[in-house]
Amino acid sequence: MGYSRKEEIAKLRRERKEAKAAKKRKENIREKLVRFLIVCEGTKTEPHYFEALINNCISAVREVTIEGEGRATVALVDRTQEIKVELERKNAMTFDRVWVVFDKDDFEDFNEAIKKAHKLGFHSAWTNEAFELWYYLHFEYLDTGISRSAYIEKLEEVFRNRMGDETFKYRKGNPDIYSLLQQYGREDLAKRFAQQLRALYTGIDYATHKPCTMVDKLVEELEHPELLLIKK
Repeated sequence: MGYSRKEEIAKLRRERKEAKAAKKRKENIREKLVRFLIVCEGTKTEPHYFEALINNCISAVREVTIEGEGRATVALVDRTQEIKVELERKNAMTFDRVWVVFDKDDFEDFNEAIKKAHKLGFHSAWTNEAFELWYYLHFEYLDTGISRSAYIEKLEEVFRNRMGDETFKYRKGNPDIYSLLQQYGREDLAKRFAQQLRALYTGIDYATHKPCTMVDKLVEELEHPELLLIKK
């Protein structure tokens, strides 16, 4: 049985109304979600830390993709751009916040990596000299530039004192490091100390900002993504 002209017009109107309502629902969902892409220099240390943080801080408005690439500085930024394009095309979506996580170590293109990331619209959670600085700031303030191995020695000492375990050994890529820091350290101190360190420096020669870290800024966004929705 066919539709009359009047019925066909009414049917079309209903379909348009339903399509419009569906589009609005999709837009509302999109506006209430912050999609993060975090690409890390390390394949274990940083990914394990951020994965544990995300599991510990549940959020209904946050969606996070974490990649550990085993690359550094400019090469990592270039790879981040490739991953972003690949995932956005594959999943028909757009990332709201793209973060690149890397250390200074001995790389000569550290400043260039930060500059290139900024040009691409990425945020850099960089640390000079090593990611372990962020861990150590959970316990004590440190404004003297030291090597990664020295950070590890300090971390082992402070953990042994806090845990009462003289056999404790720091292992890179330890999946339990986040929970250990939460149990024996203070994240609020780490954030405050990171801000104090940044206040010591001026200019854009970030390779000379030692010690310094931007990791707290990424941590803050992951813990409070709803604040990013307010800024939209």
